[in-house]
Amino acid sequence: MKRIHFIAIGGAVMHQLALALLRQGNEVSGSDDEINDPAKSNLAAAGILPAAYGWHPERITKDIDAIVLGMHAKADNPELIAAQALGIPIYSFPEYVYEVSKNKKRVVVAGSHGKTTITSMIMHILRKQGIDFDYLVGAKVSGFEQSVRLSDAPIIVLEGDEYPASVIEKRPKIFFYHPHISVVSGIAWDHINVFPTYEIYRNQFEQYLSGIAAGAPVYYNNTDTEVQHVIGTSTTHLQAEPYNMPAFHYEDGIAVLDTEFGAIPVSVFGRHNLLNMQAAIAVCIQLGVSKKACYEAIADFSGAARRLEKLFQNDKLVAYRDFAHAPSKLKATLDAVREGYPTHKLIACFELHTYSSLNAEFLSEYAHSIDSADDAVVYFSHHALQLKGLPALATATVKQYFEREDLVVIDEKQALQEHITALLNQSSQPTCLLLMSSGTFDGIDWNSVCSQQN
Repeated sequence: MKRIHFIAIGGAVMHQLALALLRQGNEVSGSDDEINDPAKSNLAAAGILPAAYGWHPERITKDIDAIVLGMHAKADNPELIAAQALGIPIYSFPEYVYEVSKNKKRVVVAGSHGKTTITSMIMHILRKQGIDFDYLVGAKVSGFEQSVRLSDAPIIVLEGDEYPASVIEKRPKIFFYHPHISVVSGIAWDHINVFPTYEIYRNQFEQYLSGIAAGAPVYYNNTDTEVQHVIGTSTTHLQAEPYNMPAFHYEDGIAVLDTEFGAIPVSVFGRHNLLNMQAAIAVCIQLGVSKKACYEAIADFSGAARRLEKLFQNDKLVAYRDFAHAPSKLKATLDAVREGYPTHKLIACFELHTYSSLNAEFLSEYAHSIDSADDAVVYFSHHALQLKGLPALATATVKQYFEREDLVVIDEKQALQEHITALLNQSSQPTCLLLMSSGTFDGIDWNSVCSQQN
């Protein structure tokens, strides 16, 4: 048993790691200046919710075996300073994950998009095959109670993030996992607050691949030219294996894979998801699952939370929400819904919520990204701009960057709710509402909005 203290324990995955370590029998404590649900309820149920918010350096004592430092904590954090003064070992989140998985076979899914879905698909296949494994994934996955599991399992499946590990370890998280098997799902510029140019961003993946042990298999998205470039420059020492779009067709709105084992209907739709499936299947075959068993297992995979997650459906309306926030993710998600619902009217509502998406220097990347929707709405809140320390943004400026003449840009929650309600009520044909954001649209109850349709 170890005594482990989390600085900034309230993060979505940070608190899940804390709970996983607690379940292993460790003594776990933590602190944060703000903790919201679901982290708040989860930590309270486990008995490790901090008694008071804020930083308490007096709680940092020599009998602590390890500090796990969240990205949310700043360099002048009083608890961090106290731990440094006492010489307590300090780990970033990924460094500690590696510390507890050094003796496992590590599978890492990296890339700008598709990481959560591919990781979830691998988990789904392994679970259905009765294979014991640990995991770390950035969303709630059907069939799994937690998003982090640590045990004596010989395998761990990790969603790899290119964002910096912590304030004192600013290299990307993926650098610290040292995979035996890896996936590169796609590369599209993101996180401009950390990677100010596309070349710097892309180089993170080159460094990641260069650091993997010789001979390791790396499965890469062969439909992505940027991935092809990175594979070409950085994987001569690795076993690089491409994956491509599978053969498929649609029957009554259901995607059906055309495989050597016959036609296999699946529960997800959209080309990007079928491509993600190929990556997951390749990894599971490498882990010893037969190809036929992979196809049989993946057929009922229904998706990770907020990844084309169905919110509402009746005979006139179907509504989905998706985590899409980068331009490439918007396009892929819109294409998927358009393909899955070709006769529906498609209303797309996108929230600018991340630092990159709210930054005028990056907004030009969104040009024409929402064009395939019949009606397109973009929302942002001035509160989000203030929280991220960004200058004011005008609705006209946002509209200009998206380069769609009939785009409606809204910056007030009530106005957004009213506008979407009006669009739904005016529609005379079956409609699909697609809500895309890494945020919550300031807490709008979309189920209520949908159920009030005339």
